[in-house]
This record gives sequence, C-alpha cells and structure tokens, in this order.
Amino acid sequence: MNYDVIVVGAGHAGCEAALAAARLGSKTLLITISPDTIAAMSCNPAIGGPAAKSHLVRELDALGGAMAKVIDKTYLNIRTINETRGPAVSALRAQADKRLYQAEMTLQIERQPNLELKQGLVTDLLVEDGWIRGVQLKSGRKYFCKALVLATGTFLGGQIVMGNIKYSGGRQGEPAADELSDSLVKHGLKLRRFQTATPPRISSRSVDYSKISAQPLIELEWGFSWNGLSENRKQQPCWVTATTKKTIEFIAANLNLSPIKTGTVTGKGPRFCPSIDRKVLKFPSKTDHLIFIEPEGQYTEEMYLLGLTTAMPEEVQEKIIQTIPGLENAEIIRPGYAVEYDCLDSYQFSASLESKVITNLFTAGQINGTSGYEEAAVQGIIAGINASRKINGLPPVILSRTNSYIGVLIDDLVTKETEEPYRMMTSLAEYRIFLRLDNSLHRLHNIGKQIGILSDEEIAQREGLIKQAEQFKNFCETTKIRPDSELLNLLGIKNANRGYRLKELILRPEMTEDLLLTAFPELKAIPLPIRQYIWNEYKLEGYLQRQIKQLNEDLYKESFSIPEQFDYDQIKGMSSSAKKLLNLVKPSNIGQALRIPDITDSDKALLMMYFRFEGEKSFNNGISS
Repeated sequence: MNYDVIVVGAGHAGCEAALAAARLGSKTLLITISPDTIAAMSCNPAIGGPAAKSHLVRELDALGGAMAKVIDKTYLNIRTINETRGPAVSALRAQADKRLYQAEMTLQIERQPNLELKQGLVTDLLVEDGWIRGVQLKSGRKYFCKALVLATGTFLGGQIVMGNIKYSGGRQGEPAADELSDSLVKHGLKLRRFQTATPPRISSRSVDYSKISAQPLIELEWGFSWNGLSENRKQQPCWVTATTKKTIEFIAANLNLSPIKTGTVTGKGPRFCPSIDRKVLKFPSKTDHLIFIEPEGQYTEEMYLLGLTTAMPEEVQEKIIQTIPGLENAEIIRPGYAVEYDCLDSYQFSASLESKVITNLFTAGQINGTSGYEEAAVQGIIAGINASRKINGLPPVILSRTNSYIGVLIDDLVTKETEEPYRMMTSLAEYRIFLRLDNSLHRLHNIGKQIGILSDEEIAQREGLIKQAEQFKNFCETTKIRPDSELLNLLGIKNANRGYRLKELILRPEMTEDLLLTAFPELKAIPLPIRQYIWNEYKLEGYLQRQIKQLNEDLYKESFSIPEQFDYDQIKGMSSSAKKLLNLVKPSNIGQALRIPDITDSDKALLMMYFRFEGEKSFNNGISS
C-alpha cells in the first residue's frame, strides 16, 4: 500500500500531524498500536494550565489544529489562572473528560477525508539511500510513503517502573516499541533515555469531602478555540488538600524504596513536574505540598491526584495517601508509576522537524525530548504540515521566536539541546509580552490562512473577529467622555475641566474592564479575547514599544540565511569548538547561530562580521514565516 504521508503513533502529536497532512490533500495513513487509545491522556486529563501551555493551544488553533476545538467540547472544568500576575502569563486550564476527549478526537480522525487509520506495531523503518520509503509492522506487512512522521510518545523502548520492578511497556497495560528503537539506531540515529511519571488514581467514593476544599466553578465566555465555546457544559469541581508532617516523615522513612534512590529509574525526568519523593529529597523541611483531587470523567469514579506523582511500591503509595486529610480511607484504582523511554538527541532534526540523517523523516512529541500534551500537539501540526509540503515541493513552515511560543519551543529544541524533558515556560520567551493568549489570532492568522488547513468558514469567522478588534479600537480612540460623566467620577477624576478620549481613560490604572462594561454595556457583544487584546495593547503600550527595537534587531539577524552545507572554515580566526558546534546544529540563519550555547562572544562577533560584510554578497535575505 502506498501513501503520501504515514504517521506512526496516535497520541496528541500523531493526531495533529495526521489531520494536518490529510487536510492539506496528502493521502495519509495513521498507524497506532491501539485504536482504543487515540489521543489518550495517560497522565493528567487536562489541557492548558500554568507556564505557556494554553498559549500553545491557542496558537495551534490559529494554524488550524484540533486540540482547542476538542477540549472546548469535552471539558469537565474550565477556568482562567494567573490573572493577577499580568496579561503575559494569564492562562486557561481545562480539566477534560478523558474518555469523551478520546472519543471526539477519534471521530475527527475516522471522518477526515484522505486519512486512513490502521492498527499495528511498527518494528522497522524502510530506508533506501538515506531516504525514508516506508515502514514494516510486527505482522510483516509493509506500507510505503513519500514522507513519514514518527510520533511514538513513551512507547519507544518503553519500560514501566514501580518500586524495584521494571518491565517492558509504553504505558501501563500496553506494549513498548522495542524493535523500532533498534531500527532507528541501525539507520544512524542516536537515542537517549528520558522518563516521566504519573500519580495514583483513587475512587471518588472513598474521599472524605468534608475535610477538603472545592475550587470555585466559573462560567467562561470563551474557551481555547478561536471558534468560541460551542456550549457551556455542566462543570464538576476540582478539590484541594495538602500533605502533612506525617506524610513527609513517612516518605522520608521509605525513600530507600523510591526508584530515584534505588537506581531503578535511570533516565532524566521533567524538572517542572517532580515526584513527591523528589520533593521530599529537595525540600525536606516543607510539609504542606498542595494536592489537587481532579475528576477524570463523567462516567468514571476515578480521581487524579495532581501533585502526588510517585513510582514507589504500591503498598507504600497506599500508606502515603492515607496520611493526607480527606484521603484517610482512599482506595487506589490505578497505582502511580514511571515510564522510561527512548528519544532523539535534538541536534538530529531541523527547525522543520525533518531529520538531518534520513531525508523526509519527520519527528514530533516526546521522541523529540519534550513533555506535555500541548508541546506534543504543536510539534505534530508542524511536522504534518512540513511533511506534506516537502513532498509537494514547497518550503517548510518555520515559525519565529518573535511571533509564537511554537517558534520558541522548536528553536530551543534544535538550538539548545535539552538535557531533560522540555516543558514550554513563559520565562523561556524573551518577547512574552508580545506572545500573549489574547493576540495569537492576530499573530498567526495570516500564516494559518496561507498554510491551507483552515476551512473557508473558519477563515471568514476569524477575520470577522479581527475586524471587530479594529472596530473596538476605533471606538476607544474616537469616543469622548464629557467632563461631567459619571465614569470620570468613578475613576476619581473630580471637577474635570475637559473631556477625555476613552483610550486615555483605559490607560489609567484605576480603569477596570468591569467599569468599562458598566459605562458601555454594548461592548459585551464583543468576544472576550478581542476585548482583552485591545485592552492589553493599550495597557502594555509603553512596554511593547521598548521591546520593538530589540525585536527588530533579532529579525535583522534572522534575515541572513545560512546554507545547510556552509563551510565554517571560511571564517578566519574562529575557534575549532565553535566550528564543531555550528556544524552539529547547522543553524538556518545568523540569529539562530548566535543563540547556540557555549559559543564565545568573540566567535559570535566573527560570525556577525562575516555575514554582515561577506555574507551579504552571496546570500539572499529572508525572514522565516
């Protein structure tokens, strides 16, 4: 069987890759070990949250991805977080009904034209003269393609760890893809070991809710997708408790049973999601670690214990839980565990997510060394887009650090090799006040429109939102507030001797959105993210103007492209260590070259001088999409 694009793995990366390639007109095959676990939420069934995860999902949606639309249809609980910390880090978080989420994404896969779904375990890549030609399954069946996307999650050489027990598995109860790891090595790719872990799940019926606190439920005007919420779903609360001194003392007394201490876990885990045993090791004096008890679905009694990740023996997990208020009689349905898996050294793929070793092989998600559903999904859509474009003779879509968190994530992976599972944090973006949740449509709509995934209806609807933003902006700049207005009185402006434009008042710290909507209730008809976008553009105007100079300097540096096979020996005086790093990374432009760690300032100066004076003569300037 012949296909244009084959995608291996139907997790969050694989689903987005397959849908993108198919929607771009490529005959696509999606291969999964189990069609029953498409888009499975193996860890916390939640989308968005702290860091930049919700920013990634909004950007993904602006390009035509599926995740935002699916979570908006399947959430159990949705709320805004970090609002008091400023608009750059204000975020959305939704607890998903994980079975409903899987069902909705599975339907999208099964109903998508140009996309076939098949069950199978891939054991070997078919490579000829350095080009990908297809895959072979455990059954012996071969499928051929022009481009391949590997989105293998934690299945590549996966091993489950609990206490001192370790056995083969990609997830609890599912087989690992051991032979595929061997195939990648055979074809010249270098692998490393990372690990991740998940907490135990308990029965809701065994929780004493009188001893824990419910988080307030909030009905939102708008969700993750730029299409808007299709419905306001009935919400279920999440609950909060905390560890006690007794919890910490028990864990400390049993650390000898932790895989971290015994050495059963050898791969590096995500720094921003540590296990409870690692927290006790690092912060032995802290006793009150927050534990969030979160529902997993409408048709299950399972509850997820966010903050209590561990792979200690099951009997130890039971005793840890019983020291926590409200969980004294908690019954574990699924014990927590860790999984170690193979992933690629990130210098082996380019910013298009194509392999530097095997032509037309693309990779996305945890195989690239990242952690999280959202990080996987955005890589998936970029890999699927670029696989389809490559076989059609089109240039890759490469987003910039200046226009998206997706650009920051991929640039970090290919430029600054990660030593642990990578998680997208707002602190990693030097222009985070430009990369807000509210303005992702304005930043990426034209790129999404040009790529061609979005339907005509979606394009028209989203351009309508952009038009509303212009109308709201014009309203703020032309509306005059009389000196005797009640609004001025509410703002503390007494005995005004002149009128004010509405924009002037928005810039005052006393002005809130509630005051604005009270004075002009007709503005409630403008969608929430559009109001937030214009509001934040005004409020952050001074900060944005100060960063424009630096942003333009970075865009200028990125305008000097570097041919892939450029010989750095041409640059006289550059150190051999810098040349080695540059040949390893193969930066696509001077901006990326200057971000490579461990290159000295003097070598960077030589790079700049060469490309400014010599490079201008021979290289075409051009800024990435």
